[in-house]
Amino acid sequence: MSTSDFLVEIGTEELPPKALRALVDAFSSTITAQLSQLGLAFGDVSSFAAPRRLAVVVSSLQKQTPSKEIVAWGPPAKIAFDENGNPSRAAEAFASKNGMAIEQLKGCVENDGKQDKLCYRATEPGQSTESLLGGIVETALAELPIPKRMRWGAKREEFVRPVHWIVMLLGNAVVNATVMGLTAGNTSRGHRFHSNGDVLISCPANYASELQKAYVMADFESRRALIREGVTQVASQAGGTAVIDDDLLDEVTALNEWPVPLAGKFDEAFLEVPAEALVSSMKEHQKYFHVVDGEGNLLPLFITVANIESRDPAQVARGNEKVIRPRLSDAAFFYKTDLKTSLEARRETLRNIVFQSKLGSIHDKTERVANLAALLAPAVGADADQARRAGELCKSDLVSDMVGEFDKLQGTMGRYYALNDGETKDVAEALYEQYLPKFAGDRIPATTTGAALALADRLDTLTGIFGIGQKPSGSRDPFALRRASLGVLRIIVERSIDLDLEDAIKTAIAQHRDLPPGDDLCKEVLTYMLDRFRAWYEDENIATEVFLAVAAKQLSNPLDIHQRVHAVQAFSQLPQAASLAAANKRVSNILSKQQHSGEASVNRSLLQESAEQSLADAVDSLTAEVEPLLKQRNYTEALTRLAKLQEPVDQFFDDVMVMCDDEALRQNRLSLLLKLRNLFLEVADISLLVPAK
Repeated sequence: MSTSDFLVEIGTEELPPKALRALVDAFSSTITAQLSQLGLAFGDVSSFAAPRRLAVVVSSLQKQTPSKEIVAWGPPAKIAFDENGNPSRAAEAFASKNGMAIEQLKGCVENDGKQDKLCYRATEPGQSTESLLGGIVETALAELPIPKRMRWGAKREEFVRPVHWIVMLLGNAVVNATVMGLTAGNTSRGHRFHSNGDVLISCPANYASELQKAYVMADFESRRALIREGVTQVASQAGGTAVIDDDLLDEVTALNEWPVPLAGKFDEAFLEVPAEALVSSMKEHQKYFHVVDGEGNLLPLFITVANIESRDPAQVARGNEKVIRPRLSDAAFFYKTDLKTSLEARRETLRNIVFQSKLGSIHDKTERVANLAALLAPAVGADADQARRAGELCKSDLVSDMVGEFDKLQGTMGRYYALNDGETKDVAEALYEQYLPKFAGDRIPATTTGAALALADRLDTLTGIFGIGQKPSGSRDPFALRRASLGVLRIIVERSIDLDLEDAIKTAIAQHRDLPPGDDLCKEVLTYMLDRFRAWYEDENIATEVFLAVAAKQLSNPLDIHQRVHAVQAFSQLPQAASLAAANKRVSNILSKQQHSGEASVNRSLLQESAEQSLADAVDSLTAEVEPLLKQRNYTEALTRLAKLQEPVDQFFDDVMVMCDDEALRQNRLSLLLKLRNLFLEVADISLLVPAK
């Protein structure tokens, strides 16, 4: 079957830079998914994204969909025809539905494996791919992840930005289609300033190269790599090293069709302002890359990426220097103004800012957090007074001018202002570390005071929001409670904090004046938080069954849970694991079905069979052996030792009848099995490692 390359380009006004990559990925995947659903074969798929265009090239696309075999079964022959062989009304209806002549019916009787029936068979020819492409593209555009669409002019069509041209080619021929109210053609547009007139696209394979001649680098990844290389080189020539943030790099790539990196300078006097504030100003307002020296100190340099190849690049650089100067002046003004008011004094302003209508003001929250941080401090290894002070000041920088302008500097500016106010280094660092970890893979607090504050802040939010009945549902999580829970677990586990989370949650609940008393709220919050371990262990490729085996213990110490999970994971890889898990499952089933005293006391005089004597000896020996290991929480070694039980356990079930007629023998053997099961249950319920049938 013949094939041709296919190109679609949607030409628009400047697309949202932060969404560009997601838009083209969704556009490409939805188009290819539809082609596959139609049974069309195709080769490589390339996507292109630039400020004013989204494009997809599909190579070697079949020009016609495959033909389909149609089989339609009708009524049974004995219903379709009377005793004289004349067609019934049911047969006539079947013929009419399938476009058959009545005379054809007698030749269309087949057996479906059970009885003779009327059967219509036909071949539906394939459709022209070209005739389908317009609808495919329209569907792909309609399904793009666009939160809010717009209209333009008198048009009724809606899109993220006004659409001005459509290119659709199948081979060298223009596809006869109308998309977004525009007739598809073969002319695109080049760079706004470097290109004159339309750009003729001769064929899909030449799309990128023909736009390149018109000063448009259509390929996002190529443009991104060029910008990274250029920014690095220009910074090196200026005497420093560019710090290239991936998110900023993506945004700059989405803003430029023809990127040209240039170096600029700013007044060294601005370096008196905290570097984070200067970087935020350059990055968020101007999309500049900052430059550092060999020790990581900020230099009075920046790298901008122009969307034009100027004949006088120095003039472009000077223009950017003029633009950044007032921005940095604002940052300097905010900083100097903020230094005049202490964090302690700013606390009063927090009384007028609502944290949540049912949970009081942000000032109220700092009071609760301060008390909770002091109470958690001993378990974390922190000084209670330092933790309390950090809690009192933890949100004061939110009402500073600098954080008001750059909200991502919360905590960062708190650290600077605390040091300026004469607070201890521990308190200052904690004000920054309270927000750690900020995202998956981010670092956790390095100081004990920071860890205590980070835990207290998150636990206060979790208990408060759950307490007023606004727990997350589905994908809705406005207070980021999932992230807060994972943050608590990570801090406890990675800092090896031996903390009972149930006690910590009860303590957090007690700080709230208006939350309902009782254990229900505590249980709900604890269950929600510990369930976050599932995603954690999935990322570590630990089977859910391993986590459930430990969760069956209903523990509330995250560090202890984590140690057990990794011990059970290591045990599950041992050759004896499957047999012992199955044996524990069998024991669990036997004990649950039988009326047993529940005592694990074994009368050795009633042990008649050598297999049960051997098992009893092994259980007693290993109980003494693993007891000190369990006290040390060396669960991995304990389970490794218990793996020795495989042979005596297997022999027991081969040679011993547990459910014998003698009541005393039966109860004694059940006690032995209970003792065996309890020994494993000291770590986890390994019977849950057996896959469900």
